[in-house]
Amino acid sequence: MELATCRAGKVFILYDAERLCDAAAEVPPGPSLFDPEHWRNQGRVIGEAPGRGVSLFLAADSDREWVLRPYRRGGFVARLSGTRYLWTGLERTRAFRELRLTADLHQRGLPVPTPVAAAVNRHEFTYEAALITERIRGARALASRLEERLADEALLIEVGRTIRRFHNAGLDHVDLNARNLLVDKRDRVWLIDLDRCGLRSQGRWQAANLARLARSLTKFGARDAMAPIQRGYEER
Repeated sequence: MELATCRAGKVFILYDAERLCDAAAEVPPGPSLFDPEHWRNQGRVIGEAPGRGVSLFLAADSDREWVLRPYRRGGFVARLSGTRYLWTGLERTRAFRELRLTADLHQRGLPVPTPVAAAVNRHEFTYEAALITERIRGARALASRLEERLADEALLIEVGRTIRRFHNAGLDHVDLNARNLLVDKRDRVWLIDLDRCGLRSQGRWQAANLARLARSLTKFGARDAMAPIQRGYEER
């Protein structure tokens, strides 16, 4: 994977040229790649994911599906602007940082979505952004598996092992919760949504990640799930 950048007016794009070529997409890509209406007009929107600023599932080609995720603010600040962020430099934008981090972890063989492209639309002192990754086919959120009582002890132990792999790599996932852990049809565990995450030296942030996950499990009525997850995490 070799990331490249291009510019179309006020829009800056970071992308994996090889992957876009494989998907028969325009290279270098243009802003339309990140426009939901562009995909709807072609009849290639095949679903939506719940969450802030609805992510779209796209039919990239006959063999590949993508996820187009716009960046959306939450909380009180969203009342002022739900889509714009303060411009402090291109490489410091949330989209560029997340794509580069995802690419780094993907190249290390860690289970994250394959990155495709990120776009940043600058508006002088602010910007809007969107991210495209490959969809993990057949994967469902751990939260859904828990709610349907389809997460056995073996799977939960594997969740703990997977989190440990990321922590050993130095990933501080600031929003580790049961919706950002996906489980595919082979019960392989994946970690998604790396917005605002980063690589750090070992420290107390690891316990903070696990505590956040524990609170999420309680929210989904699965407090007891944390014990096998912890066992998997502590395996040597």
